[in-house]
Amino acid sequence: MIRASDIVYSTYAGDKTGVKAKVLIIEDEREIGELVTEYLVREGIEAVLSESGEEGLKRLEKEPFDLIVLDINLPGIDGFEFLSRVRKKHDLPVVIVSARNSDEDMVLGLGIGADDFVTKPFSPKVLVARVRANLRRFFDSKTGSKKLFRFGPYLLDLEGNILEKEGARISVPPKEFELLCCLVSNCGRAMTPETLYDRVWGRQYGDIATVAIHVQRLRRRIEEDPSDPRYIETIHGFGYRFNPDLLKEGQ
Repeated sequence: MIRASDIVYSTYAGDKTGVKAKVLIIEDEREIGELVTEYLVREGIEAVLSESGEEGLKRLEKEPFDLIVLDINLPGIDGFEFLSRVRKKHDLPVVIVSARNSDEDMVLGLGIGADDFVTKPFSPKVLVARVRANLRRFFDSKTGSKKLFRFGPYLLDLEGNILEKEGARISVPPKEFELLCCLVSNCGRAMTPETLYDRVWGRQYGDIATVAIHVQRLRRRIEEDPSDPRYIETIHGFGYRFNPDLLKEGQ
């Protein structure tokens, strides 16, 4: 069995540009953590194993990562508290792995800022596929065509994966950013929750309820009054659209 201390930095096998991916695994059950580590390394992804949330937070302060695989039931701070702290500083994808498969746990995890949810027991191959899919979307969001959009005090850079407010960068979790990009790129067009779920999440997990959750979180992030949104409008009986009257393309 490969241990975290034995891992050598390697290239992300699924990325044709040669981008290197580094994954932080937060798992207190060493056998499971080492198994996930081994499968990721086989796929050419560097993996670092931490056995507690506290240790994982220290790792994040010292070195960069591209994705986190996070167990919920942890000693000390649990996975939800860990995720809440991570989202205050980092916008990298987070894949939750949990034996608790209730809808409440899934909704809570997604509401705090998780990007995917895998329940135990799981197939390591399935988990690796989820990791690669989230990494690919994360990297692809940084390499799209050059497009800049302004709305109110905000500047959205689709290529740079950046949202700024009055020149200051705002940290936005990947799924929220993808949702914003999808709405902005289709400005003026009302999009159903099913369409947004298909385009942003690829129907990989959960259900369309996650769309409403992420719209609410995005509104809290960018709207002056989330209860009376100006940018992301609700088209009753249909879905959501970005207000075309408030969007300008370019610098």
